[in-house]
Amino acid sequence: MDEKVLIDHTLAGKTREEMSLEPFTCTEIRSSIMGVPVFISQEVIAYVIRRASEGSFKDGVDNNKKSPWNEIVNQTMFNSKKKGVYSDLSMEKKMLLKIQNENLLPKGGCSDQPSLEHKVFLHFFITKEKENVPKYIFKHMIKALKESQTINKA
Repeated sequence: MDEKVLIDHTLAGKTREEMSLEPFTCTEIRSSIMGVPVFISQEVIAYVIRRASEGSFKDGVDNNKKSPWNEIVNQTMFNSKKKGVYSDLSMEKKMLLKIQNENLLPKGGCSDQPSLEHKVFLHFFITKEKENVPKYIFKHMIKALKESQTINKA
C-alpha cells in the first residue's frame, strides 16, 4: 500500500479495495517461477510439512550476551551454564544441529558456531517442547530474503 501512495499521492487514506489491491489475509512471500505466480505463507508451509502452526516461538533472539536464553540453551546443549563450542556437543546434538542448519533453517556463513536463535530452536527440539516450526521456517525465509535484498543493493 505504501508503495502505491508514494507513486500516486491521491491514493493516501484510501482502502486496499479503493486502490485495486487484494484484501489482506496474511503475510506471504510472492514471486513467480517461469511466469507462474507463487504465494508462500506460514499456512502453506504448515500444510506442506504436515505440522500444525502452533506451539512455542521466540522472535527477535539475537546474539546478545545478556539474553536470558544463553544460560537456558547452554544448559540444554552443553550441560553447562557457560557457553560451549561445537566440539563440546554430543554426537546426537551435532546431528540435530546439522539437520537444522541444512534443512530447516539454513545458516549462512561457514561458522560451526550456532547463533542464539538456532540454539533456542534446537533447545525446543531437545527438550521436546512443542514449537511452531512453520512459523520459524517462514520467519527465517523472510529474514533471508531481506538480507539478500540488502546485500544486492550495497
